[in-house]
Amino acid sequence: MNERIDPEELSLTETLVHVRRVAKTVGGGRKLSFSALVVVGDNQGHVGSGLGKGKEIPVAIRKGTAVARKNLIRVPMNGSTITHEITAKFGAAKVLLKPAAPGTGVVAGKSVRSVIESAGIRDILSKSLGSSNPVNVVQATMRALSELKDPKEELARRAKT
Repeated sequence: MNERIDPEELSLTETLVHVRRVAKTVGGGRKLSFSALVVVGDNQGHVGSGLGKGKEIPVAIRKGTAVARKNLIRVPMNGSTITHEITAKFGAAKVLLKPAAPGTGVVAGKSVRSVIESAGIRDILSKSLGSSNPVNVVQATMRALSELKDPKEELARRAKT
């Protein structure tokens, strides 16, 4: 699943998940800058996330979007939900994703919801465990989605050996 996805071929929408002001203490006082967490997706199974930093908010958002476009992954889907249950961890954030019946909707917190909706998943159950840091929760969600397997591809792979 390490194929490179070209962002130019997709019509991506960007979602700003979190902006925070960070300060560095220097000799003359505090030096302020901004960090922006951005999620991009085409609502058809492709999603990416990126963290951008800059002196102003628009610069940070632009950088975050550029990073997110480079980190696109393809999410195997079963209709409007994911193929199987999965748990992933990043730092102290742990995310549990479960497939749901059609019509359930997206049952998720803010950070997980932004990634799930950008990927185009319409029915899913999720639970965010551990840290609630949006950066780590988004990374854990991305890791979970990247570890999902397509049942048809997995059966074909197992039949070969």
